[in-house]
Amino acid sequence: MSVDLMGFLGVVLVAYVVPGPDFLVVFRSAIEHPAKGRAAGLGAQAGLCVHMLAAAVGLAVIAARSPAVYEAVKLLGAAYLVHLGIRAVLAARRSARERRADRERPAAEEPRGDIEPAKGPAPTGAQWRSGFAQGFLTNVLNPKAALFFLSILPQFVDGAGSTTRQIFFLGILDVLIGIVYWFVVVAVAARLRTLLARPKVQHRWELTTGWLFIAIGVGVAAAA
Repeated sequence: MSVDLMGFLGVVLVAYVVPGPDFLVVFRSAIEHPAKGRAAGLGAQAGLCVHMLAAAVGLAVIAARSPAVYEAVKLLGAAYLVHLGIRAVLAARRSARERRADRERPAAEEPRGDIEPAKGPAPTGAQWRSGFAQGFLTNVLNPKAALFFLSILPQFVDGAGSTTRQIFFLGILDVLIGIVYWFVVVAVAARLRTLLARPKVQHRWELTTGWLFIAIGVGVAAAA
């Protein structure tokens, strides 16, 4: 088996460095809790595995040549991104209302300044599953990920060898590189948790990422 490994690695690294919906999902999840961020990263790569398997058995060819299938997947993915965005915007507005209520609370009810604030909750199974599901759905409903395996990846396959084996090899390599990349992203996000935990910063972060999700979703739906 002979593949253009260096060329493939260059394309994959560029694809990961350019932020997309999966980056927003992983980063937002990591800000909530590093474990949830890692789960989102693993979910995103699991979604890529679905596209890799589809490309290896030829299902992606059927999807790409059927405009109805492609449009259905595209619209489902766009709807999910808009859903994530609306949730983020609503969470930002809810937290803003809670802060206003705290400011209006009588001074006698305010907590003493010498009491340490409660630490963030430990990750739960529900949080891990939520992060994994968000990462998985974001990638598995992304038709561009399917087209990557269908159109770009085969360019690095040697026609003299087994196409299926080479697609699996390159696909697994892509997934492993992505796992390392997402874990690095989570580590960076973990260092920013203290900054983003400030109420005003958190509010702006939630609103910004929420509207970004909505904008990306609308852009995906409107794309030809």
